[in-house]
Amino acid sequence: MTALPASKLPHVGTTIFTVMSRLAAECGAINLSQGFPDFDPPPRLVDLVAGHMRAGRNQYAPMAGWPPLCEAIANKVQALYGRAVVASDEVTVTSGGTEALFCAVQAVVRGGDDVILLEPAYDSYEPAVELAGGRAVRVPLRARDFGVDWDRVRDAVSPRTRLVIVNSPHNPSGAVFDARDLEALADILRRTDALVLSDEVYEHMLFDGRVHASVLIHPELAARSFVVSSFGKTYHATGWKVGYCIAPAALTAEFRKVHQFVQFAVATPMQAGLADFLVECPQHHRELPAFYAAKRDHFCSLLRVTPLKFSPSAGTYFQLVDYSAVSDLPDVEFARWLTRDVGVAAIPISVFSANTPPSRIVRFCFAKHEATLDAAGERLRRLVES
Repeated sequence: MTALPASKLPHVGTTIFTVMSRLAAECGAINLSQGFPDFDPPPRLVDLVAGHMRAGRNQYAPMAGWPPLCEAIANKVQALYGRAVVASDEVTVTSGGTEALFCAVQAVVRGGDDVILLEPAYDSYEPAVELAGGRAVRVPLRARDFGVDWDRVRDAVSPRTRLVIVNSPHNPSGAVFDARDLEALADILRRTDALVLSDEVYEHMLFDGRVHASVLIHPELAARSFVVSSFGKTYHATGWKVGYCIAPAALTAEFRKVHQFVQFAVATPMQAGLADFLVECPQHHRELPAFYAAKRDHFCSLLRVTPLKFSPSAGTYFQLVDYSAVSDLPDVEFARWLTRDVGVAAIPISVFSANTPPSRIVRFCFAKHEATLDAAGERLRRLVES
């Protein structure tokens, strides 16, 4: 057999999400690791998609997206963020947020470019940068609250910086940007040609009165940004893999050059059903903060009778916990032990970082039925302080 060429991603293996979900299934553990709900999308949305299937909308959609869906997205952006978006030139429907993130990186990053990542960072960012020939420059978030130290970001920016990737609400920590963060980022980039990739897939999941600080509300940032969102997260349909990217026309043109050869077009009936649902049921995304805040609060009430320490998440549907009162194991080993011996699967936080010091923190997903959370809480109550 001819020898294989050297791997283009030598440090990349199977994602931790696949590993932990598989281990949970093997052990019969309650899976609070991978970020997906255990409840269904809105029934009306399912009916709309099925109706479009039965109506014969089962062939390729336009490459950029089903036009009524692109228009509905543009209208939603205008209503939420006060930004006028040209649907035909600035909105692209993608196969989930991950494809959008990948295509944005491939569209603008070239060999020798630097891309700033704020770590802990979602695990798809750096492989996309490496495949584009770029170099990931990691800037640690503050350990106490996962906020951004903008002075460190400023120090990391150089003439080689092509892209800064930001993520709010932040996976895995649940931290969120505010207007001061947007202004700090704009000030740093004002005298550069660097672009922004803003991962906002949890845009509707902020709690306790917080408001999502999208880069789309900041004209200066919006003019140099790709903004990625996810219907899968918003409508409890992660398996449908439908997301979108909003960017100025010139950036969108480059984005679509990549998108057309990665995915070309997203499933037509899903797009058509989502277009109808956005118009018919706009209250869904408006109600998500209260919906998920109730789940967060319920899960936190269960955690309070365990030795696990935490601060309630500010956004996303993830909750971090500090297990240092329970075990001295490194977080990857602890997550495996927790899955096998306690019967609850979590994600170790260290997998999102390359350079940060070890910490005893794992991430749980609370996008679950209350019965699922109750069962997990009952098992976690068996933990005792070491």
